[in-house]
Amino acid sequence: MIVTLIVLCEVGFWVLLAAGLALRYVARKPRLGAAVLLCEPLLEVVLLVVTAIDLKNGAEPGLRHGLAAVYIGFTVGLGHSTVKWVDARVAHRFAGGPPPVRPPKYGMARAAHEWRTAARWTVAAATAMALLQAAVWYVGGEGDTGSLEMWQRTMLWVIGINLVIAAGYTVFPKQEPGGRAGAGR
Repeated sequence: MIVTLIVLCEVGFWVLLAAGLALRYVARKPRLGAAVLLCEPLLEVVLLVVTAIDLKNGAEPGLRHGLAAVYIGFTVGLGHSTVKWVDARVAHRFAGGPPPVRPPKYGMARAAHEWRTAARWTVAAATAMALLQAAVWYVGGEGDTGSLEMWQRTMLWVIGINLVIAAGYTVFPKQEPGGRAGAGR
């Protein structure tokens, strides 16, 4: 049931996103479109409540409960930037908006972009880890929480990988072809 609900939440996310953007740009009702977009966090609240009820009713903590926490965490950390990314492209394509801003390719501007990306992924993973820890405490010593703890370790890897990537762009900044990045132009 939890895995089905996760899939429904993901489908619901994209349906609400499409409906909100269609209302905003096709129907020319930006306030109604924004209201629909603001309904997206309700999906995660429903998932959180159903997962807690499932655990409270004696379900053995498993992969599906960890996946629910990770899904919620990633929505918290990455959902807003995903909506902004899609919104910019829809506005450009269908509403005559400006072309979406591309991330910088070179130098410290690229490193700063990578640090912002790492920060979003870190928020996502940290939120998931906090929810996973709350589930461990909620279950208590009565259940096997190994799968939840495995998800926590995985989230640490997600954080670590993103920090290594950002640090790599800082220590070894990608240079513009022809060496113009260091020329001060």
